[in-house]
Amino acid sequence: MISMQKIRKVYSTGKVEVEALREIDLEIDENEFVAVMGPSGSGKSTLMNLMGCLDTPTSGEYFLEGEMVGNLGPNQLAEIRNQQIGFVFQNFNLLPYATAFENVEMPLIFAGIPSRKARKRVEELLEKVGLKDRASHKPTELSGGEMQRVAIARALANEPRLILADEPTGNLDSISGGEIVDLFQTLWKQGHTIVVITHDSEISQRTRRIITLRDGMVLD
Repeated sequence: MISMQKIRKVYSTGKVEVEALREIDLEIDENEFVAVMGPSGSGKSTLMNLMGCLDTPTSGEYFLEGEMVGNLGPNQLAEIRNQQIGFVFQNFNLLPYATAFENVEMPLIFAGIPSRKARKRVEELLEKVGLKDRASHKPTELSGGEMQRVAIARALANEPRLILADEPTGNLDSISGGEIVDLFQTLWKQGHTIVVITHDSEISQRTRRIITLRDGMVLD
């Protein structure tokens, strides 16, 4: 599903250049459950941004499901982010004044899905993450674990094959965090490809492969 060849990412700040990623070679197969680990500044977030088509490499080639991402324009990249990739973030990134239902519905509205079909899809997703009875609640009325479940349901809205999660349990207690990892494992068993960036060794031990970054390079 993901193939990266000699990927470099360099940031320029004035006359100073920072090499965030150094000739990364990486393969992630369809239906893998992978953890990306490494200390702060190792390049984890940069790698995720490239995987998620939120940024482009300075050099090297990135293929997503066989398509060379570097050949795509802004509109095509936006379509990939909306249709093929589901994002889950540490801070949930929910709309604060919208209900759980409305937050999950948002990607479907952007995708132009008819309202009746969208409503049915949202109901199915909220049931899938165990929040069917919390559909009308706003984020301030939900626990951290519930907010992350809403975020995961939203990430699944357009049926992406790839889910990218950036420190998804970073703001949760151990019990809620464990429940979120349980949910990821269920999604993986249902056929999703999941890449989780994490500092938490307990999470990584429950994935099927660990990729370790240090100083912008893959160690193993």
